[in-house]
Amino acid sequence: MRHPPRLPALLTGAALLTASCAFAVVGTATGAAAVPACTVQYSVVGSWAGGFQGSVTVTNGAAALNGWSLGFAFLDGQRISQGWGAKWSQTDAGVTAANESWNASLGTGASVTAGFIASWSGSHRAPAAFTLNGAVCNEDPGPTEPTPTPTGPTPTPTEPTDPPDPVTGAPELGVTGNRLTDRNGATRRLLGVNRSGGEFMCVQGHGFFDGPVDDAAVRAIADWKANTVRIPLNEECWLGHDNVKPEYRGAAYVDAVKGLVDRVLAHGMTPVVELHWTYGQYTGNSAGCSDVHATCQKPMPNARYTPAFWTSVANTFKHDRRIVFDLFNEPYPDRATTTAAQAWTCWRDGGTCPGIGYEVAGMQDLVDAVRATGSRNVVLVPGIAYSNDLSQWLAHAPTDPAGLLAAAWHVYNFNTCANEACWDSTLAPVSARVPLVAGEIGENTCGHGFIDRVMTWFDDRGLSYLGWTWNTWNCSSGPALITSYDGTPTSFGIGLRDRLRALN
Repeated sequence: MRHPPRLPALLTGAALLTASCAFAVVGTATGAAAVPACTVQYSVVGSWAGGFQGSVTVTNGAAALNGWSLGFAFLDGQRISQGWGAKWSQTDAGVTAANESWNASLGTGASVTAGFIASWSGSHRAPAAFTLNGAVCNEDPGPTEPTPTPTGPTPTPTEPTDPPDPVTGAPELGVTGNRLTDRNGATRRLLGVNRSGGEFMCVQGHGFFDGPVDDAAVRAIADWKANTVRIPLNEECWLGHDNVKPEYRGAAYVDAVKGLVDRVLAHGMTPVVELHWTYGQYTGNSAGCSDVHATCQKPMPNARYTPAFWTSVANTFKHDRRIVFDLFNEPYPDRATTTAAQAWTCWRDGGTCPGIGYEVAGMQDLVDAVRATGSRNVVLVPGIAYSNDLSQWLAHAPTDPAGLLAAAWHVYNFNTCANEACWDSTLAPVSARVPLVAGEIGENTCGHGFIDRVMTWFDDRGLSYLGWTWNTWNCSSGPALITSYDGTPTSFGIGLRDRLRALN
């Protein structure tokens, strides 16, 4: 989010339903189980009132296929409204998922996954039978010789286990499938606020933060029942560059950030440390400033300093997995180039990017910098278009050897992807694969009608969101949640506060 002028100087856990399906293969040895020719895993990865998100993973155990079609029937009147990874069609209860041109080849032992969103009423049981290219997949041939009758007492059926209890306070976070989880395996949602100031006050020569960040001020955030605080940072202040006043740079700045992180943790909340303003001169389309220094939002991180910033931050916090890293606030390489392909390649790989005059550090460079320190903290990776576009996030996502990435997304009422249709088409596929965190939500109306819609969509799917911002600004010039650091809300803030209190 861009900032108003300062001074003239300035899932519920995913339910999993699995059906393993097989048909006989000619030539099985006597006494051995038949080799499955296909297996199908059907999963419900999230549900809400009147709807759910599902996926199917098909593994081909027979001869290689060049073109495939999966068939099954819903049992409870479910209706698919959209899908991805296949060409979906439905007639009455019958559903067909046929290959796209890019995934038509399905070799022996290869798998393909497709997802969908569907409506339901009352229940949504898993389909009982599947076919692959017309061959029945739910007939288990079993062994070719009779199975001996077991002797001894009949086993007592076990009751379903209860979901794990969440860890108390700020948890050490990990990633399990598309969920953030704690050490007990319980699903965790990041729900809270941004605490702006650390990105601009130091470089403008006014201090470390905009307003108080003492224990009472942090307690006021916790009183809203927030469980997460996102803390924007400045690259040059952290690294101690001499364009910043000595009293606000280097070790002094790092200590101030560490102090705020410690207070957030002490109140049982998750700190998200995030890189907001960076070095690099950009004067192209949508430039926030012409300054080479970290005095505004740049379109991408720079290769000269940003990897060093994340190396230092990761070394500072890597021994505490309760802390989350957010790589870069709002990339917008799409404003510097005319093609989406160039923008997404720049986003991931960095280097020399069209329209950007400095060497860029891509998201892969930053993930590599963090992991090279030995850090196993969860890392948030934003999209393009000021983090509002995740349409090609999955196709270009950086590789993480730790498997601890989540997607970060921002939305305001004036963004392009600001309606449920866009969220269904671009966010749902991402959230089916990785955890999704809306790092900034807000509106410039001084009300909360828009964020109410955002929060409802995210709540229905068990996803995370953070309101912008816990600062006493004029809500018409920048979404401000409070009028006082004691937690008195603006009319905009009332919407977030009441939702957090209802959830937590």
